Order: sequence, then C-alpha cells, then structure tokens
Amino acid sequence: MKSTTSSDDRIAKMSFASVYPLYLAKVEKKGRTKDELHQVIEWLTGFDTGKLKSLIEANATFESFFEQAKLNPNAHLITGVICGYRVEEIKNPLTQKVRYLDKLVDELAKGRKMEKILRSS
Repeated sequence: MKSTTSSDDRIAKMSFASVYPLYLAKVEKKGRTKDELHQVIEWLTGFDTGKLKSLIEANATFESFFEQAKLNPNAHLITGVICGYRVEEIKNPLTQKVRYLDKLVDELAKGRKMEKILRSS
C-alpha cells in the first residue's frame, strides 16, 4: 500500500478527540484499562492525563496534537504493520507518528506486556 497526500492530509486534520473514545473502547473491550491507555500515550507523547484532557477538550487535530508532543526517543523501535502500512516505512512524519500511536494501542488491546509495548529492555 502506498501513502497518498490526500490520506496524509485527512489524518492531519482528524480530531484526536474523535479517535480517543475508539482507542479507549478497543482496549477496554479486551480487558485493558484507561490508565494503561494513558500510560502508552504518555510514553509516546509525553502528555500526562491533564494535558490529554485539555487536548481532547480543545478538539485538537492530530497535526496540533503531535506538534505539541515530545516524541519518545525510542519511538523508532515501533515496527510492524498497522492499517496495511509498515510503520517504519511511512514517509510522512505526521502520519508515521499517528500510526505509531495506532500500533501501540493495538498492541495494548492484543494483551502484549506493558514492558514490551513501551520498548523497555
């Protein structure tokens, strides 16, 4: 699958607030918790629960969400396929960051151990 400019633009303009409830439902359906979801998001972005809440209330787009994020230096260790794309090969930096988040949420929902999700040694 090849990434296109139109899909990159669509992702950039998508509201994090519209996707967050889907992330939460996905992980809770599989027996994981909101706190675990927040831990994963904080690891990737540096956002604590208060900052996440304010971004959701502000209806931040993924573009502004990741502009404010301090991406974890180990984010490049996130590899694999999500939504038909190999995350390490995505060329658009913003789309790659969104797919990193998608991949982490997916791993959490699949029951992967937190140490592995957070790329700990």
